[in-house]
Amino acid sequence: MGKDRTRSSAKFGMALNRLAAARAGRAQTVTGFVSQPEPRTIGSYAKGRQLVQGNFLFAGFLIEGPGVNIWDLPMPDPAFEDALHGCGWLDDLAALGTREARIRAQDWVFGWIDRFGDGKGPGWTPDLTGRRLIRWINHAVLLLNGRERVDADRFFHALGKQTIFLSKRWSGAVQGLPRFEALTGLVYAGLALTGMERHAAPALEALSRDCAQEIDAEGGIASRNPEELLEILTLLNWAAEALETAGRTPPGPLLDAIARIAPTLRALRHSDGALARFHGGGRGPEGRLDAALSATGIRSVRREPIAMGYVRMQGGRGSLIIDAARPPQGEASANAHASTLAFELTSGRRPLIVNCGSGAQFGADWHRAGRATASHSTLSIRGYSSSRLGPERLFGRAPRAFLDKTPKNVWFKPDDLSETGMIFGHDGYAETHGMSHIRELDLSVDGRELRGRDTLGAMTPQDIERFDQIFEREGLRGIPFDIRFHLHPDCDAALDLGGTAVSVALRTGEIWIFRHDGVADLALEPSVYLEKGRIRPRPAQQIVLSSKVLDRACQIGWTFSQARDNPSAIDAP
Repeated sequence: MGKDRTRSSAKFGMALNRLAAARAGRAQTVTGFVSQPEPRTIGSYAKGRQLVQGNFLFAGFLIEGPGVNIWDLPMPDPAFEDALHGCGWLDDLAALGTREARIRAQDWVFGWIDRFGDGKGPGWTPDLTGRRLIRWINHAVLLLNGRERVDADRFFHALGKQTIFLSKRWSGAVQGLPRFEALTGLVYAGLALTGMERHAAPALEALSRDCAQEIDAEGGIASRNPEELLEILTLLNWAAEALETAGRTPPGPLLDAIARIAPTLRALRHSDGALARFHGGGRGPEGRLDAALSATGIRSVRREPIAMGYVRMQGGRGSLIIDAARPPQGEASANAHASTLAFELTSGRRPLIVNCGSGAQFGADWHRAGRATASHSTLSIRGYSSSRLGPERLFGRAPRAFLDKTPKNVWFKPDDLSETGMIFGHDGYAETHGMSHIRELDLSVDGRELRGRDTLGAMTPQDIERFDQIFEREGLRGIPFDIRFHLHPDCDAALDLGGTAVSVALRTGEIWIFRHDGVADLALEPSVYLEKGRIRPRPAQQIVLSSKVLDRACQIGWTFSQARDNPSAIDAP
């Protein structure tokens, strides 16, 4: 019943979008710009070259079509189609800046107007329309350069129609990033286009409301996706800058949200400058984080050890970020992972320990696999995840499985026995096996050694009773579990010291040695690195410690430490 209701709601929303798009055609004609924001979107020169050469890489799908109009491409997936209609590729063509790039940008935008400008097609959703409006306005000089007046009229009419549509349907966007995209696009258009000024004030009011409601007091969002938080900050920066360009003062709630987000993003940034990859987020587009943080003008950092549910530990040139809060709940968990107590470790400019990442762009199977606990650098009971996925429901244009059963208690505290250590815990396996996971981590002051200890055990009388039931049901064979340390694909690992240790070589020349206390079996196994912008997963390796709980608890100690003759200050490019 719930799935049918969700599907009906989604279909009703799409019908409202089509109706609003059709009615927008009778809108007042836009004749030009009142004020045009400077282009601030950052594109990729390399991607621009690929597009000009006819290589279309979107949402993990590569289609080769030299000389083919972008709208004549086959659409292998809704995510691929959405990427085309959002027109983010305009940033890449603008970054290339050649005559060929300008010709393609113009052909594809005016091709969109010819084919979809009447209000038909999948591009007429609030978030895609907001994303598209921002790009068209940002790159208007590129798009109108050398065109006849009749083309300029068509261009401005299409902008006006999309603005009217957005003014009617922004509220239909899903809360979170899609809503921020829709409202920022509407603010942009209302400030920039003649005859659309009346839409700026209500859009700004709604955006201010979302800033107060969706960005919490600590600068976090419900999805706990660091890359999504970066995209929201980027949009808010653009809105503030567009207001200032138009001679208006950005409202307090918008500036307050920016001030809350910036220190949080700094805490979620590894020592190599990239974001921690959790809950569907990647490292962030090249240059985007630097640009967003610089645009805020805010230099403050968080004094609290936790930011958006992640604890950051810093030592010398090393950074460790661990997921130390409950996973996202409800609709915010549509792309969330069972990653509780997983961590990532970076040494200088080189990632060492990572999570596999989001497999969404590689298809449904990879998306589901990437969300499992075994795809993260943490402990998992074999065959189980610390959070479980529920049945799939329609979310936007694609089915999504939300997190269903998650840990009820996730906690952390300083380690009383160490000045730099922390202790973390969660009860995600209490319901299935009567056990909790306790993780102790201590990153040395110089960042050259990480000491860890993982405990899996029954902690309360109720948990002990549950464990005994499972233990007997399994024929007293014990509860098998694994502790995984996924290595970045640039790491070269090999078993060492007769199979009792693992040596890991980084491209900097650093050598890290992994050792353990002998309680578990050590293995070096294949892994994958699921990276946005690639057409297939990258092969990698993982260190795996395997053992069984035989007596209500099992504790395993391990260390990562740099070899003594490591270089200490130089990073290879």
